[in-house]
Amino acid sequence: MAMNGTITTWFKDKGFGFIKDENGENRYFHVIKVANPDLIKKDAAVTFEPTTNNKGLSAYAVKVIPESKYIYIAGERLKLASIKSFVVFSEEMPVETGIDKENAVLSVGLLMNNIKPKSAAKPGEMRAVKKLAITTFQGTTLIFSEDEIDVEATVKMLKV
Repeated sequence: MAMNGTITTWFKDKGFGFIKDENGENRYFHVIKVANPDLIKKDAAVTFEPTTNNKGLSAYAVKVIPESKYIYIAGERLKLASIKSFVVFSEEMPVETGIDKENAVLSVGLLMNNIKPKSAAKPGEMRAVKKLAITTFQGTTLIFSEDEIDVEATVKMLKV
């Protein structure tokens, strides 16, 4: 059963190091057990098969997860490999919809919008808000609006 972990120590000259596994235990690993040894470095995320050797816990079939596999969107860490699909759409929203101050990551655009005189918005007036919906293989759908993120820039990252 594969586990996730993080390389905590790496002795390049000796060809071995240690991985802290999901349970916080340290596991020995050797460079010959690593699928992509060129990516080994301290703090790198890995997946591996747990095993034990005569010295204790160890790991084999280690794969270092390349860093570019994660993107951050409005504070959410997303694994690119887990993104099944994404779609950009536009949704009509009342102009006076308040921003949830607790959760909003205030973007420059948002701050600019907040500076506009409020009286300009007529009650019931609608505005088109561009949104990005990302669906993961786990079946989760995350929706971000242009008030939170730069939709175009995020889509570029997703198309990698």
